[in-house]
Amino acid sequence: MNEILRVEHLKKYYTKKEVFKSESITVRATDDVSFSLKKGEVFVLAGESGSGKSTIAKLILKSTQLDSGKIFFEEQEIDNKEKSLSKIRMNCQMIHQDPYDSINPRMKIGDIVSESLEIHNIGNKEDRLKRAIEVLQEVKLEPAEDIAKRYPHMLSGGQRQRVVLARALALKPRIILADEPVSMLDVSIRAEMLELMHQLQKKYNISFIYITHDLATARYFGRRIGILYMGKIVEMGPIDQVLDKPRHPYTQALIDAISEPDPENLHRERKIRINEPTEIDAYQGCRFRARCPYVIEKCTTEPELEKIDSEHYSACFVKLD
Repeated sequence: MNEILRVEHLKKYYTKKEVFKSESITVRATDDVSFSLKKGEVFVLAGESGSGKSTIAKLILKSTQLDSGKIFFEEQEIDNKEKSLSKIRMNCQMIHQDPYDSINPRMKIGDIVSESLEIHNIGNKEDRLKRAIEVLQEVKLEPAEDIAKRYPHMLSGGQRQRVVLARALALKPRIILADEPVSMLDVSIRAEMLELMHQLQKKYNISFIYITHDLATARYFGRRIGILYMGKIVEMGPIDQVLDKPRHPYTQALIDAISEPDPENLHRERKIRINEPTEIDAYQGCRFRARCPYVIEKCTTEPELEKIDSEHYSACFVKLD
């Protein structure tokens, strides 16, 4: 399986001004993140809110500018020149979390789906509408000709998210960045949406970066996973291997926090292996040490991702069994 995308040492810092205070705080949204994506692969970026998942997606699409780092698409570095930006944006499309905010309520569905074709000067108006109807059919929105004439408020939340998926497919992209694509949908239709994305991913051999905090859907959809904490990848490897035998305390805590599906165990006390954070400089040493139940003196030094087994990496001095 050949590599299609590679990111190296991505960094993006933001300065946050404290209310009623003169000093400011530097937030390291993404701090030295590196990973690769292979053709036809689904790579999962998982972590809690604020860990930097969505920032990485914006950096890849160049909608947010890097502080430092490099992005390579098919071995060619993507810079800020028009030709380079056009290449990554034609071949890499985004599915946003909120289907209500990610599409223009004043545009008809057919125009929303075909808008990217118009931006990149692909075909005439008739050709673009034909392609829009094709992808609406692909995402199971029928009758597609009728749906294309409607406005977003005339559709349900699940239908709107299918429109967002159709828009992403319109340019026949090589990569799709799916940012929490099912988190705002009813539980009853999440499985349908995931299965649809899985079928389309296999059919067109699309590479996915699936961004989520839900490890259950991540396991269904993904092949490899990177666990993010405070802007850094703390564990990475084959998804079954990482989730069955986590080697970083933060990964273990995420797994411990998964809801219990067995009704007989609903009232059983769950032990989540994580401590209340203490007042330390989070960017000095291991970032998880303020909450880690296994912290040792060495954790004041920042650990690097080290190979544990085959493709499995962990950034932790304490090796969990």
